[in-house]
Amino acid sequence: MTTDPIADYLTRIRNAVLAKHRIVEIPASKMKKQLTEVLQEQGYIRGYKVCSKKDDVQSTIKIALKYNSFTKEPAIVKLKRVSKPGLRKYSTVATMPSVINGLGIAILSTSKGIMTDKEARKMNVGGEVLCYVY
Repeated sequence: MTTDPIADYLTRIRNAVLAKHRIVEIPASKMKKQLTEVLQEQGYIRGYKVCSKKDDVQSTIKIALKYNSFTKEPAIVKLKRVSKPGLRKYSTVATMPSVINGLGIAILSTSKGIMTDKEARKMNVGGEVLCYVY
């Protein structure tokens, strides 16, 4: 059995949004930190903090989720994992996906780091399509 840390990351955020939690705690890794930075840059989360534990226990990322102050609707409506360990999905600049005609974002893992589809088009790089967020 293989584990998929990115799917676990997305599922934890999805479950916290559905349960209307303000903060979600996720085990940290370099890729998860980069995904969290992209989500904050794009305005899908309020903020995050990396908390290191003592006694050689894995550090965690605390993510403050974002909600509309009037309607209480979450900023993240849907998170969808695209590339999976059993079936990787790659995209070139020409075949880059557009999520809801540009209203959402596709997060890619490229040779230049983790970035959105729009940034990848500007930098003219392709890569593995990790997930869709809208």
